[in-house]
Amino acid sequence: MTAPSFSCPDGVTITGAYAPGFADILSPDALAFLADLHRRFNPAREALLQARQIRQKELDNGQDPGFRAETADIRAGDWKVRPAPADLQDRRVEITGPVDRKMIINALNCGAKCFMADFEDASSPYWENMVQGQINLRDANTRTIDFEDTARGKTYALNADPAVLLVRPRGWHMVEAHMLVDGEPISASLFDFGLYLFHNHAARKAMNSGPYYYLPKLENADEARLWNMVILHAQAALGLPVGTVRATVLIETIMASFEIDEILYALRDHIVGLNCGRWDYIFSYIKRFAKRANRLLPDRAEVTMASPFMHAYSRLVIETCHRRGAHAIGGMAAQIPVKGDNAANDAAFAKVRADKEREVKDGHDGTWVAHPGMVALAMEVFDKYMPAANQIERLNGYSASADHLLTPSTGAITLGGVRTNIEVGILYLASWLRGQGAAPIHNLMEDAATAEISRAQLWQWRVHGAKMDNGTVIDRALLQAEFAHVLDALKAQTGDESWNDSRIEDAAKLMQSLVFDDEFAEFLTLPAYELIK
Repeated sequence: MTAPSFSCPDGVTITGAYAPGFADILSPDALAFLADLHRRFNPAREALLQARQIRQKELDNGQDPGFRAETADIRAGDWKVRPAPADLQDRRVEITGPVDRKMIINALNCGAKCFMADFEDASSPYWENMVQGQINLRDANTRTIDFEDTARGKTYALNADPAVLLVRPRGWHMVEAHMLVDGEPISASLFDFGLYLFHNHAARKAMNSGPYYYLPKLENADEARLWNMVILHAQAALGLPVGTVRATVLIETIMASFEIDEILYALRDHIVGLNCGRWDYIFSYIKRFAKRANRLLPDRAEVTMASPFMHAYSRLVIETCHRRGAHAIGGMAAQIPVKGDNAANDAAFAKVRADKEREVKDGHDGTWVAHPGMVALAMEVFDKYMPAANQIERLNGYSASADHLLTPSTGAITLGGVRTNIEVGILYLASWLRGQGAAPIHNLMEDAATAEISRAQLWQWRVHGAKMDNGTVIDRALLQAEFAHVLDALKAQTGDESWNDSRIEDAAKLMQSLVFDDEFAEFLTLPAYELIK
């Protein structure tokens, strides 16, 4: 018997495995739609990625980013974005998570206003994960999704009033290696975006909603304009009116914080808000200034949203969004409840409460949590301080200078911080290599962004010989010894029988290469993808 295979249009090749249901989601018409997007827009994507590298060299040579003189008229202009649709007016608590079937059901049922299904930092981009995730979302939108956990004897299904669904595709830097268009891998952004739109726009319309997205890791308005062109063309190709697709952009790069108005303007017919992606923002700060000794940050735990440069960025997002009629969504509460440990839970809940109170009092219109157990707390805080659907009409008169955004926070670099970075980086990468992109580590839900911070700090501290609070210089020898120390501890915890399956050794090798290489890698997911594709 001939093995089943995909039916592909001219110029398209699928090299990924065939599995039940995959041919329906990767239908000839869907593949043709994706191929058209790639042929039209991939050259511009590649040019923008090249522009990132040119800009990086300028930063390495000491040039600081600033607000662009040539777009001053946009910043000064009196304009607003298209108003948000009815089901995105109230976004006070949003939950995020990967696109596996049970997670989607639980997140949609958890009581949050919105759920961001994440193909990006919370998912490991194995072919099976990415395609099955699209199947899961299609089934969620047709209300046919269910899941049976035979090991626990539990069945999962959607309740009568699920959260509003938003989808985050992978960033412009990634490709989907298992779909080739004219011999080259398709942009992962276009693959994720296009498949979801193609299969779900009708179902979303039938429920008086729409295809809603989160767009990640934009560096500037030029990259936002590319997304706008993609959206306009995709809508036209499917016969959809302008404004059918609605997007929230994550301001999670230091460069984007200087072009907030311009990003909103570029997407003004499709954008509904911005989100303060705090962990990626910290990583971006370290990455863009990795070769600048005057821009070192302290231990990750000390870089909070109360740090002056982080607070400046979040308040600037709020003020700019509200001037333009857009939502400003706050950042992630990564804490997760700990079973049987009341003291740990009390501490975690206190941190989340303080964080959410700061956000809502500053003027945020909503916030993120990583675990269903934190939804009620975040909802309580926003209900108390934001009785209306949002705070878009609120203006604080806040403005931020380049110095406000660029001056690093102060604090200590400690041996504990070094070891935490090594351990979190290794454990997260091991989870990612095993196919899980969201990993609970030390009572925090870690994703790719926090692993990026870990390896980026270690690289920068090593290159500049940063001193710890005890006076010891961080150099290659110290880090090698600490890697060995952490690995020994992890092996003792894991046990010999589970060691090979844990992928910890593979993760440690990758982590060490990222920390000890002469050049700073743009994203850890790029070399990591080579190990799984």
